[in-house]
Amino acid sequence: MNRLVIILTLAALALAPACRRSNSEFVTVALPESFSSLDTLTSASSDSAAERVRNLMFNALIKKNEKFEYVGELASSVETSEDGQTITLRLRENVKFHNGKTFTSADVKYTFDKLFESKGYKAGAFFDTVDGERISHITALETPDANTVIFKVARPALKNQLMSNLVAIPIVPEGTAETQKESPVGSGPFKFVKFDSSQNTVEFEAFSEYWDGSPNIAKLRVKTIPDASALQAELQNGAVDVAPLPSNLPPDALKALSEMPNLKVEQFDGSNIQYIGLNTQSAPLNNVKIRQAIGYAIDREKIIRELLLGQAKLANSILPDSSWAYVPGTVYNYDPEKAEVLLQEAGYKNEPIKFKFSAGNAAFGSYAQAIHSSLLAVGLNVQIETLDPNALRQQLAQGGFQLNTGVWIGGNQDPIFLKDLFTTGRIPGEGVSCCNRSRYSNADVDKLLNDATNEFDLERSKVLYNKAWELISADAPLLPLWYPANMVVANNRIGNIKISPSGDWSFIKDLTVN
Repeated sequence: MNRLVIILTLAALALAPACRRSNSEFVTVALPESFSSLDTLTSASSDSAAERVRNLMFNALIKKNEKFEYVGELASSVETSEDGQTITLRLRENVKFHNGKTFTSADVKYTFDKLFESKGYKAGAFFDTVDGERISHITALETPDANTVIFKVARPALKNQLMSNLVAIPIVPEGTAETQKESPVGSGPFKFVKFDSSQNTVEFEAFSEYWDGSPNIAKLRVKTIPDASALQAELQNGAVDVAPLPSNLPPDALKALSEMPNLKVEQFDGSNIQYIGLNTQSAPLNNVKIRQAIGYAIDREKIIRELLLGQAKLANSILPDSSWAYVPGTVYNYDPEKAEVLLQEAGYKNEPIKFKFSAGNAAFGSYAQAIHSSLLAVGLNVQIETLDPNALRQQLAQGGFQLNTGVWIGGNQDPIFLKDLFTTGRIPGEGVSCCNRSRYSNADVDKLLNDATNEFDLERSKVLYNKAWELISADAPLLPLWYPANMVVANNRIGNIKISPSGDWSFIKDLTVN
């Protein structure tokens, strides 16, 4: 949206009298994008909006803590055998589902049976494809008693991947898989009441028997509002109480909303990573000194301060800085003189470099232009090309780019992601990986990441991941820019807003209402 239009809209709202709340018994939470289904177990496709709603209704066996370590949620403890191939989960006792059923290991077995029968999007994460045949990571799922679940995996390396995959699986009670799309039943803090698919609005009520304490909010409504102007209006007139991570609102709109008398805007550290991707196989970027020069040429602090209005934090790694496996590696502070020296040493001859990014995103466009100016200033012949998002994704997968900018969401919370991004041969479109768009290859990095993902002792794997990132960051196949902040706009009557770096909606359970 045009910034002038946003500012004028907000000014008009500030002058207008606040409208009376249409239904004050509800706390209304806004989603910036619509979701296709309430069934996040067997769905055929990924849906980030539906995943946020899932956190309200369901629990998984495993969750991530503040260091992005895997800890129990419905599992009270996790034990790993010496060979790393048997993972035993002791389940919480006295957990109730919304339909009154007591949670047992039979529900876990049922959930995974239905997940694998569906062959949906999430089921695929538990399989490898070898010569066209799907090979399961899990060789056995045993339930020796009502409070114990045992997973056996094909090789030790899969223990870490199993834990990562379990986070996304909502546990459902036996016999409910077929009705989850219309009437979802979980064990989470909020109980489903009704879904208006035409308005993409869902209503919930607090689950009084929730094992981790009943929510403070008695009635909750989730409302999809993709239009920025509509979201601003509904926040101002009180029809919306909370807008977590409003991705459709640019930094200046958030700043303007913070000045409204009935609203507040709160900022928290985020874990997603904005980055510059570089095609290491495309001249002149096949020269490491030119890639390093690009890193030193970008004044990231100025972009964060002036364009993002402080709504981000400088990043020196793909991993969040609160991750158990974090190390900064090579730090590319703004140093245009050093960039120019590196270009001279590389023998750069003004070869053109194409910088591609997604059209239609005002935030991307503004900082991409700033990056472009910085690169031109040190003598790089960089040319901008904007593309339709689908066309851009296809070109990135095929290696049809030199520079690009984007954001990794969620996947970068686990250091296993480093293997997807930087292992030789793990190239998009070849049935192996989504993510090595840079076509990066380093035999030492390959060995370190292979050893790290096969090591299930946390401290030993941390050393290996740290060494790998130190090598990768020096080679600069991908340059971290910043971690976008987790922003929350809320009515002043809403209190105790504490969103985690992962940005999930678990914080809604603990909101208070004045």
